[in-house]
Amino acid sequence: MTKYNYTYADFKNDQQVKWCPGCGDHAMLNAVQRALPDVAEALDLPREKFVFVSGIGCSSRFIYYMRTFGFHTIHGRAAAVATGIKTARPDLSVWVCTGDGDSLAIGGNHFIHAIRRNIDLNLVLFNNEIYGLTKGQYSPTTKLGKVTKTSPYGTIEQPFNPGELVIGAKGSFFARTIDADVALSKELLVAAAQHKGMSVVEALVNCVIFNNRTHADFAADKATRAERTIHLRHGEKMLFGANLDKGLIFEDMQLKVVTIGEGGYTIDDVLTHDAHRRDTTLHTMLAAMRYPDYPVAVGIIRDVEEPTYEAKVEEQIAEVTSHSSIHSVSDLLHSGDTWEVR
Repeated sequence: MTKYNYTYADFKNDQQVKWCPGCGDHAMLNAVQRALPDVAEALDLPREKFVFVSGIGCSSRFIYYMRTFGFHTIHGRAAAVATGIKTARPDLSVWVCTGDGDSLAIGGNHFIHAIRRNIDLNLVLFNNEIYGLTKGQYSPTTKLGKVTKTSPYGTIEQPFNPGELVIGAKGSFFARTIDADVALSKELLVAAAQHKGMSVVEALVNCVIFNNRTHADFAADKATRAERTIHLRHGEKMLFGANLDKGLIFEDMQLKVVTIGEGGYTIDDVLTHDAHRRDTTLHTMLAAMRYPDYPVAVGIIRDVEEPTYEAKVEEQIAEVTSHSSIHSVSDLLHSGDTWEVR
């Protein structure tokens, strides 16, 4: 294994970052650039083996600030282009940077089918619950009733929950982070890169201009996050709160928040997180939790092993080739019935 000794500076370029001051995308850029040196070491990959792909939106500017290869594609098509790259070059580490509008609206089909196929892509979904680049229209994740440029009387559409969508599409890896928690974001991105298959990391980011503080109820500061989010870790009890005195139990076929020592509940009653569980029921419930009824789940919610699309394509090609008499274009042209034209 090669020792590259990269630092985050090796993945930064000299381009001026043009997001609005205070935008959560800045923190996610920092987290990705800090994660990639660890990814390079873990996967034994030089920097030129990293490719970033984006569609259209504020998040899609991401590739211009990375010192890697990159493709700025068209609206909603980043996952499709990334699929082609990974299938043709499975040796590359391929990343997709996209937003809730880019991936869940016009790109919805590409998003769910990339997940269904389990292509070994690392997709970072920037969720600010608004269209920021086009100046404040509601998106597929905008909260019900939100007044925006295109919903002056409030949205009447039920929003998507990206976690439920990913798991419903048989996703093999789903994690969630908050823009302000760079350490958590880095941890999840490194884990996502090492997962063999499609990984989706939902980043809850703030748009200071068009949807400011949309996640503030549970993500405003460390104290708020401690009480209103739960960091799930495989093999550990589902505890949260500043004193880790609250937990999740399963009762009457649903999740329930309890306080340890009250109502007869002990730590033994609290669920232990199993991210590798193949059944999707509990993972879907965890991904669906919303404040104030529940703490919002962050961390790795689902991480299971499944065959990858590009590996199965390679296997299929090898199998067909081994039994075929056609090994070149010339063989193909001279196969079957032929005619000589005079």
